[in-house]
Amino acid sequence: MSTPFDNTRPTPARPASTSRRPGALVITAIVLIIAFMVLSGFASFWTERLWFRSVGYGEVFTTLLLTRVGLFLVFAGLMATTVALAMAMAYRFRPVLWPGMPGMPDDGMDRYRELLAPRMGWVIGGAAVVMGLFAGASATGQWRNYSMWRHSQTFGSRDPYFEKDVGFYVFDLPFWHYVVDFVMALAVVGLLASILVNYLFGGIRLSARPGERLTSAAQIQVSALLALFVLAKAVDYWLDRFDLVTNSGSIFTGMGYTDDKAVLPAKEILAGIAIVCAMLFLANIWRRTWLLPSVGVALFALSAIILGLIVPTLVQAIRVNPNVPDREGQYIKENIDATREAYSLDEVEMGTVTGSPVTGGGRLDTLDGMTSSVPLVDPEVVSQVFETQQQVRAYYSVNDVLDVDRYEIGGKDRAVVLGVREVDQSGIAEGDRNWANLHTVYTHGNGVIAAYANQRPEDDESQSLNIQWAEGQEADEDALTSLSPEGYESRVYYGEKSPSYSIVGRPASSNDVELDLPKGAREETSDATTYTGTGGVPVGSLFNQLLYAVKFSEPNFLLSSRVYDNSKVLYDRNPRTMVEKVAPWLTVDSDPYPVVVGGRIQWVLDGYTVTDKYPLSQRESLETMTDDSLQENTGFQTLPTDEINYLRNSVKATVDAYDGTVTLYAWEDTDPILKAWDEVFPGVIKARDEIPDELLEHLRYPEDLFKAQRYQFQRYHVTDALDWYEGSGRWEVPTDPQSSNSLQPPYRLFADTGEGENWSLTSVYVPRQKENLAAYMAVNSDATSDDYGKITVLELPNERTDGPNLIANTFASNEDVSRALLPYTTGDAKRVPGNLLTLPVGDSFMYVQPVYTQRAGASNFPILRFVLVSYNGSVGIGTTLRSAIEDALLGDTSSEPTETPTETPTETSSASPTESPTESPTTPAGGTQAQIRELLRQAEAKFAQADAAQQAGNTVKWARLMEEGRALIEEAVRLAG
Repeated sequence: MSTPFDNTRPTPARPASTSRRPGALVITAIVLIIAFMVLSGFASFWTERLWFRSVGYGEVFTTLLLTRVGLFLVFAGLMATTVALAMAMAYRFRPVLWPGMPGMPDDGMDRYRELLAPRMGWVIGGAAVVMGLFAGASATGQWRNYSMWRHSQTFGSRDPYFEKDVGFYVFDLPFWHYVVDFVMALAVVGLLASILVNYLFGGIRLSARPGERLTSAAQIQVSALLALFVLAKAVDYWLDRFDLVTNSGSIFTGMGYTDDKAVLPAKEILAGIAIVCAMLFLANIWRRTWLLPSVGVALFALSAIILGLIVPTLVQAIRVNPNVPDREGQYIKENIDATREAYSLDEVEMGTVTGSPVTGGGRLDTLDGMTSSVPLVDPEVVSQVFETQQQVRAYYSVNDVLDVDRYEIGGKDRAVVLGVREVDQSGIAEGDRNWANLHTVYTHGNGVIAAYANQRPEDDESQSLNIQWAEGQEADEDALTSLSPEGYESRVYYGEKSPSYSIVGRPASSNDVELDLPKGAREETSDATTYTGTGGVPVGSLFNQLLYAVKFSEPNFLLSSRVYDNSKVLYDRNPRTMVEKVAPWLTVDSDPYPVVVGGRIQWVLDGYTVTDKYPLSQRESLETMTDDSLQENTGFQTLPTDEINYLRNSVKATVDAYDGTVTLYAWEDTDPILKAWDEVFPGVIKARDEIPDELLEHLRYPEDLFKAQRYQFQRYHVTDALDWYEGSGRWEVPTDPQSSNSLQPPYRLFADTGEGENWSLTSVYVPRQKENLAAYMAVNSDATSDDYGKITVLELPNERTDGPNLIANTFASNEDVSRALLPYTTGDAKRVPGNLLTLPVGDSFMYVQPVYTQRAGASNFPILRFVLVSYNGSVGIGTTLRSAIEDALLGDTSSEPTETPTETPTETSSASPTESPTESPTTPAGGTQAQIRELLRQAEAKFAQADAAQQAGNTVKWARLMEEGRALIEEAVRLAG
């Protein structure tokens, strides 16, 4: 007998227990992942809302949200309802006896029916929800088309083919296309859902006899959905007719001969055939025969092939290709007129120049006066000079390509090259790159750096050999600061190089920690400051700290002692990004530029309204049209593709560099697209007359708009259809002489195109695949002028006038230029050519190019050594522009001299004419001694002229005169034996 404690009794083996821990861990992990995804999504959504509220555009976020949610609900609901209705009806009207039941043949679907039948409600609901989500997500992307359709405007002009207002194509047609495509998608998805359920439950039997393959209910459902699809396709064909005026052809955008004579009738016929087919499918509901619908579909398919493909191909091959100019002439003319209107090219004023140089006495003074404002400071080259001479800390930087603006200094408009001294965290020592430094200490830049573009000091009287600073770090470099009685707020928290985010603010009991750079400071230690602006999102609450910790994947928002109750986080502070967010319907110019107005640094940006639906206008990639040697990756936010055929500078925007205030001003307030968006986002855009006068003086004609116009005008300056097609008068923008794979950029300077000097944006054209100058293009860029935006094109006669690349080659091969640069380009030094500027001077043109030299080494910067001038076929070089012009005039023998000629003719002329014609040695009476005295007298005169040239800064002339003087002395020594 055993007891309960008897250890000798064998213990039965315990069944292995199944651990529940792995299952619980998996479920926990899934829950945590879902929770994190939900939290991340919510954090992204809520912080975006907080950002919009922080910049004062919360209504934009709300409008966008409501529009997207509304579109999602409507289109998701339609899709879900269609799918649910189609599946429910197919299941509801399934046959009483289906395959697999007693007495019915088995089709192998029993197991699926047994699985689905008890859960059919869930299956229908799940399928409807999934398809609805896909449809709703797709519809949210149509918020632009919906908004424009909802607030459509009229342009006041009609296309010549359908007599529709341009607004129909721009505002209405895109959204109607989407609606029709969505209806076809509804029909297709509903049809597939109905067929699937009917097949599962016996409504469709593929193995049955031909007349019994579909039950009556299934036939009704399938016929109705097919009728809906074909009817929608008929509407689609009808709408496609209007796309003919916006589609791109092989030669031009818009209606062509084949489109008009073959494609247009084909679409109308196919629309009619589609309607007939839809009626046949509807008739099939009662007739219960597929014969007529099948014949209709076959006829429809055959007609689509013949009318849609074969006939247009034959018309193009037989009627058009052998006689393109005659057949396409009137259509090309419509394209020309529409393109010129869409890009405002119909307002370009054409003029001519004869190429006659300035003549008469005092030419040097005349030309010097005409060119006194020419910019010699290259905004791209001198960026290194700004960095070396004005950046006193490694963690400050300016853009690689600086901006050009004008300011009234000393009562005169002066062009200046300027850049913002922004914080550049890549300059922080590796050991100091911790979270606290990156996000709470190095938070902002400080001030602007500006140099006079013409390298003349503030009095603008004489040209200097060195860069003349208008605004810099030294206390006396304050031309821009002095424009405001109290100076300007120099701290830059919002800029093109701003950190990803910065945390600012402190309690009264704490010390300042943000590094600052007061003007004139040169000591190693810098002052500290604290941001007190209105911008930024408060992160004092635990809730906001958690959201931003998730957004930036940074726990220090919760852990750091530098996040106070009154702290703010600044992020998304690039001016272009900010404008694109608060005005997502704008295409923003790629080059924000800073201005100092009202005691603040403001970033100014140009906003464009664009479309690719302007009828008959030539469509082209905006990226292609704006590409040049200075253009970086633009990242334009335009359309699903960046091709456009209408462009207006409708908005001028500003972003305050200190507090991030974004302001949008209507510029072209008559633009219909701007009017539509103003209705979508009421109160967001301020009226044009609210622009402060001080700011208005710095608004300018935008570069991307000008580049798009010059791109189109190179072909569309020709208004005759035959000439346009032949292309014999086509122009091109020349390649940049310093970058043969890119186009020459436009230059901003003071130019005179016949109506006095004005602040302009300029460019040139050369004939297609040639290098001689064809035309000069300039647009008035002075926003305070009544002629702002007036484009003038000066066309040259059909005579050889060298273009920029030929002039660059001349400069590079000129012996005087090479000789002058030789002392500066030996060893590790190199020649750095600056902008090659083309200037209208009187009734001709002058080329001016600054030439820099730079030695190898990270700390070496380019130094302006000489200025090159080409005028009337003669090259001049000097250390200043005046001396270079003087040197060019001395080499110009095609017109009358500028100085008093020699009283008596010389026996031989000098190799290179000087300011006074060379007095070659004569043979005076009195024998050898007299000849020696005369040669010495002439040598002395040469040396005196050389001294004068050296004092004037004309190194080349000085060297030539010294060489001539030495030659005279050598001749005297030879005669003396």
